Amino acid sequence: MTNQNIQEKIEQERENAREACDISGANSKECAAAWDAVEELQAEASHQSKTKPKNSFETYCDDNPDALECRVHDN
Repeated sequence: MTNQNIQEKIEQERENAREACDISGANSKECAAAWDAVEELQAEASHQSKTKPKNSFETYCDDNPDALECRVHDN
């Protein structure tokens, strides 16, 4: 998921959570579960924002793991 997709999903889940709480009550299990889903998505968005993007060499090695310059030697 891209950061934009996650942000859209968070907004969608927020709306679902508000609706669930309006229908079932603020202290209901459904309300709590809906807000848990929002929190999980927010945690994922936070995690992704901290992930360092790969440089071109890392991308090359992902695409060509058998290339000589990508091999890791343990001595």
